[in-house]
Amino acid sequence: MTDSAPPPWVRWFRKQFTQNIGIDLGTANTLVYVAGKGITIREPSVVAVDKDKGKVLTVGEEAKRMLGRTPANIIAIRPLRDGVIADFDQTLEMIRQFVKKAKSGVSLYTTVVVGIPSGVTEVERDAVLDACAKSGANKAYVIEEPMAAAIGAGLPIEEPIGSMIVDIGGGTTEVAVISLAGIVHSRSIRTAGDEIDDAIAAYIRRAYNLFIGERTAEQTKMAIGSAYPLEQEMTMSLKGRDLVSGLPRSIEVTSEEIREAISEPIMEIVEAVKLTLEATPPELAADCMNNGIVIAGGGALIRGLDLLLEEQTGMPVVIARDPLSCVAIGTGRMLDMINESPAIRRMLEKASRG
Repeated sequence: MTDSAPPPWVRWFRKQFTQNIGIDLGTANTLVYVAGKGITIREPSVVAVDKDKGKVLTVGEEAKRMLGRTPANIIAIRPLRDGVIADFDQTLEMIRQFVKKAKSGVSLYTTVVVGIPSGVTEVERDAVLDACAKSGANKAYVIEEPMAAAIGAGLPIEEPIGSMIVDIGGGTTEVAVISLAGIVHSRSIRTAGDEIDDAIAAYIRRAYNLFIGERTAEQTKMAIGSAYPLEQEMTMSLKGRDLVSGLPRSIEVTSEEIREAISEPIMEIVEAVKLTLEATPPELAADCMNNGIVIAGGGALIRGLDLLLEEQTGMPVVIARDPLSCVAIGTGRMLDMINESPAIRRMLEKASRG
């Protein structure tokens, strides 16, 4: 394969009859970007299954509402865990339904780019490509999430300068230093939003003998969670099941308590950033010092996380403009860049299907 771009008539034909779709296949949420339309789907990565019939009933937001509220024969599951496919069949059906929702009009070809964690194995990478192919994609690519997030955040990835991205998702945190359209050094840890939710639930259970579900823990994180002391601390009422009496009970918790509860997973993320910086060549580390660290993903919205990272690293930290959408936007933009950028084309062709 050469680096030369295809002739204009070929590009015109592709543009007219190919639908480009970018997917951020997240542990917590799946976002779908359609070329020319932007993000058209933003739904939880949840599948509701009828166990008796072995049939998928629904996916996304409707399925998430069933979590913890279903009869015995219906289970609502998250087919991705810690950034990898835990149930291939359910993930396939979820991708198929999301791609079907995203496709519109007449298209002879469908090209899909999926963002995946940088630490996945070849088997896991192939499983994602297989799922895309079986969902009806004529051509499928996978791209590492930190690279997609950097593109979505508008970082100058093709320039000979170092850019640092920290993408905190639901199942994994991806830290990477990028230069000349390549990842110079990266670190992927399976500590992210889910572990922060688990830490909140464990603290409430330990401190108050109260059992709360994962949805309540997530809502608590979003409402009063913080990684750094707040100017004005907050309180929140939590409802759950008393572990002694077994009856429903309500308590009041403070943002200081939640900050203490999530301190361990938060510091694991900070440590991953420090270790990545330590392994970065000095010239690129200096670029990162000048340009700052960009944080993306849902975890970037935790109050004060940018301030904590600044304090711990001594570097400026910037939250991406639309942190929740960076990976999805980046996957979509890569398809726009594939004909103009030989570096992007080489990157995608390393792992493609179709």
